[in-house]
Amino acid sequence: MNMSGVSTVTEFILLSFPCSREVQVLLFLLFFVSYILTLMGNGAVVCAVKLDPRLHTPMYLLLANFSFLEICYINTTVPNMLQNFLSETKTISFTACFFQFYFFFSMGTTETFLLPLMAFDRYLAICQPLHYPIIMNNRLCMNLVALCWVTAFLCYPIPIYFITQLPFCGPNAIDHFVCDPGPLLALSCIPAPGIELSCSLLSSLIIFITFFFILGSYTLVLRAVLRVPSAAGRRKAFSTCGSHLVVVSLFYGALMVMYISPTSGNPSGIQKIVTLFYSSVTPLINPLIYSLRNKDMKAALRKIHMSTKISQSK
Repeated sequence: MNMSGVSTVTEFILLSFPCSREVQVLLFLLFFVSYILTLMGNGAVVCAVKLDPRLHTPMYLLLANFSFLEICYINTTVPNMLQNFLSETKTISFTACFFQFYFFFSMGTTETFLLPLMAFDRYLAICQPLHYPIIMNNRLCMNLVALCWVTAFLCYPIPIYFITQLPFCGPNAIDHFVCDPGPLLALSCIPAPGIELSCSLLSSLIIFITFFFILGSYTLVLRAVLRVPSAAGRRKAFSTCGSHLVVVSLFYGALMVMYISPTSGNPSGIQKIVTLFYSSVTPLINPLIYSLRNKDMKAALRKIHMSTKISQSK
């Protein structure tokens, strides 16, 4: 039954991090600096890959897409969170809340699809080195990236539509800094176990299928690396794969805590910290863990820096 006529809530209040005004300003400054550094770090990776022809290979194209995704991802939550720190009302309209929900989850799902693709790329490069240039060319790489984006953005429209049809007749305060399904479902005037179960199943399927794909890929990679006779070759492979596994562990660990059961009873403080970690902290540190430790990437960034200095001096 369509319950939208019962709904009286036209806006929600994102409580974010309730504290004194002075602490709110301090948090604003902290997250603003973090936001700028995230944009700069991930933007540097995108520019390096775009401007350096030597990096026009599948591995670096995937890294550039991953960094571009991180820029999009933080922009679904952080600007609104920064605004709320300085706002007295902390309101978000009903429509804007569900748009944020959609883009936040679609970007997160895109990341869960891109990470297995990156693992598959490393599997082919290490386990099938002779066939790798034939199988994984730039065109196929970009087609697979496009498939990840399109598929991810098709996952959540139907669940979100059904949540919007629930009656929200007050209260309208969301004890979070983002429109998340758990707090939203808790505000509905009627229980919605079917919608809750469908959201949980969809999230679980996406998380576990992609996670076990990554796990399988790296199990095969590890077996192949251990057979490499050269110690230098083993170190290089472990360095590349180790960075990816750190990113995967941070991202998937947080997701499993949060979204296997959206209303599993996690305290709101824990929900906020975990969501903040994977939506804001990991995009900040990923360029350092993943790309800026890479020798070729650092060389490309130095080249861009030198070119910028030369052009400014003219």
